[in-house]
Amino acid sequence: MGEGGESITHDEIRHAVRDLCSRFPGEYWRELDRRAGYPEEFVGALTNAGWLAALIPTEYGGAGLQLPEACLILEEINHSGASSAACHAQMYVMGTLLRHGSEEQKRRHLPAIASGEVRLQAFGVTEPDAGLDTAAIRTRARRQGDSYRITGNKIWISRAQQSDLMLLLARTSDPDPGRRWFGLSTFLVDLRAAGHRVRIVPIETMLNHNTNEVFIDDLEVPAENLIGEEGMGFRYILDGMNAERILIAAECIGDARWFLEHAADHAGKRVVFGRPIGQNQGVAFPIARVHAHTQAADLMRRHAAELYAQGESCGAEANMAKLLCADASWEAANVCIDTYGGVGFAREYDVERKFRETRLFQVAPVSTNMVLAYIAQNVLGLPRSY
Repeated sequence: MGEGGESITHDEIRHAVRDLCSRFPGEYWRELDRRAGYPEEFVGALTNAGWLAALIPTEYGGAGLQLPEACLILEEINHSGASSAACHAQMYVMGTLLRHGSEEQKRRHLPAIASGEVRLQAFGVTEPDAGLDTAAIRTRARRQGDSYRITGNKIWISRAQQSDLMLLLARTSDPDPGRRWFGLSTFLVDLRAAGHRVRIVPIETMLNHNTNEVFIDDLEVPAENLIGEEGMGFRYILDGMNAERILIAAECIGDARWFLEHAADHAGKRVVFGRPIGQNQGVAFPIARVHAHTQAADLMRRHAAELYAQGESCGAEANMAKLLCADASWEAANVCIDTYGGVGFAREYDVERKFRETRLFQVAPVSTNMVLAYIAQNVLGLPRSY
């Protein structure tokens, strides 16, 4: 990476990330999958190369890149056959700190995050009873002098066990029916100092995602760890959510291209009835169609990323990018496994692992139906459906 990232081109980013990922082949990921392990070596290599500090400004020790470049990093990780889920949160979680944190908070935390001394990988928002209705969360933070006392329960908090810091959304005042978003505040929680006040319980899932339920019992957090203004936390995390959706869209494009390349390669080499199966239109056409869908979805992802980088409103574009790219990756996954046939279910080919991983994007970090509801209401002006 060039000094401060100023001189690096998009092609250079792609080649460098691809080269790093080549050191972690399918066998590495299959072994982790078998034992539900965390890819410490892979994340360490990305950190040492500076890729996880891509969005941190150079004055804080980062690369000073923008969201379009961060998208390329995550896209190439997934395109290589690896899984960026192990580290992608550090890209989008820090957006809240970058855009709304105080100068003192940024100087205290960002250099250590950039160097890898500290990991910010956990985003504590979702709760068991609230789901995607973020305004309904119940985790409560009560001010007591120079600190807050926080009690609550979070779920689907990935990488909490691999994080030093967690961005946490908690209610600091009672709900206001007229402004449901108001009264939520954002805190930077130091998990290293939490002790028995924070209990992290792993959740077994169909994919190796290192996700957890987190129980918080009367945790004391210094008031200086409040990000921005009390009560405005929901507005702050919306910035992070837009970045998250665009970055996830990039991961989906990476997955789609992995599936497409493997499907096309297998279709060209697999001979049945004396001819490559890719010579049959029933095999070739679905691959061609999903390639076209992937290219179109990628254009929306790039457009959304550019709007975000320019500081322009991009809620609709971020949601549409996530929708279209997730659909493309899932379509590509199904086409790939259809092309492989029975061997696609054999672990040695990695198709079934990537198939499970990309299925998540239909549900998280925001479900397809919630994206459609957003577009219907906020873009098309239809009545609110929930």
